[in-house]
Amino acid sequence: MHRKDAFQFTELKTENKDDRRFYITPDGAAYPSITTVLKLLSHKSIMEWRKRVGNDVANAISAKASRRGTAVHYMCEDYINNLNPCHKERMPADIETFKSIQPVIDENINNIYAQEIPLFSNYLKLAGRVDCVAEWGGKLSIIDFKTSRKVKKKEWIDNYFMQASGYAVMFEELTGQPITNLVILIAVDDNPPQVFVEHRDKWIHKLIDTRKQYEELYGI
Repeated sequence: MHRKDAFQFTELKTENKDDRRFYITPDGAAYPSITTVLKLLSHKSIMEWRKRVGNDVANAISAKASRRGTAVHYMCEDYINNLNPCHKERMPADIETFKSIQPVIDENINNIYAQEIPLFSNYLKLAGRVDCVAEWGGKLSIIDFKTSRKVKKKEWIDNYFMQASGYAVMFEELTGQPITNLVILIAVDDNPPQVFVEHRDKWIHKLIDTRKQYEELYGI
């Protein structure tokens, strides 16, 4: 895949405090990670799920999902970097999951602007690490790779769209390059992959509202 490495990005230090991650900007500001802030939206439902299934089962499911999600994420990154993602160290199940979304990547992604780079916004007072900034079907997009045990309904993944909208604002603030197209690509167990495409402006105000809730809870 063709790369358009037109921008340079500064690596950011991170700090963890009370299970919250912060990124330290070049000016010394400590901004919470966007994933930390968006956990506010899912905390209640996660606690209810843990209560239903028990902590041992919940921990096992979460650990497996996290490991697989990380593995497939790195496989996507390798593949987009024109490297072999399916080397012998990968688990067969992870390779199968990656191969389910490989044709979607081939058909839609080109002209890679950035991968796995740290971003921040002084306007949003947020930071994070975006999966991929590239052209999707010829349109510059924020692209996020996800995995799931089951098919997702769109109304279940507001936090995915809000996260991507935040990355779009961060990228524009740092580079001057606007991005309005948000793409969520989900590899689903035993099902075809799901693709959701949304417009940044539909979600950015919801993200700002959630950032305000976080600030009310923890302070600036």
